Amino acid sequence: MGKEHFKLVCAVYLILKKDGEVLLLRRFNTGFADGKYSLVAGHIDGGESIFDATVREAKEEVGIGIEPENLKVVHIMHRRCESPDYERFSVFMEANKYSGEIKNMEPEKCDDMRWFPIKDLPPNTVDYVKRVIQNSGIGFFSEDGWE
Repeated sequence: MGKEHFKLVCAVYLILKKDGEVLLLRRFNTGFADGKYSLVAGHIDGGESIFDATVREAKEEVGIGIEPENLKVVHIMHRRCESPDYERFSVFMEANKYSGEIKNMEPEKCDDMRWFPIKDLPPNTVDYVKRVIQNSGIGFFSEDGWE
């Protein structure tokens, strides 16, 4: 039997923009970054593509429908979390078109949802999310937590 390979958690993030603003949700009662703003996001389920996961999360969290062909990968991040053995691979996507009206579908996990100017995000935005949204020279790929 060969060596067991390292397992990496994969998450998707959805960047929704309109008129120079981005949709942010304030995390509540989740156990991770509660009280901070982030994007529509979630883990990829087994047997699910990153596009399908993003479509699912958009429906679950904000009630909108997105066709996979209306999604574009805009950033990829390899992130080291709280402990050295806990890592994530995160894929950030933008949707250029969606259907339905945005509403908070998970009030037990999100206590505020608003559009914020991209150039003036709230100070309590998750740091790595803020860097990706504002794309402060980080390019298409970045790493976080390896300092």
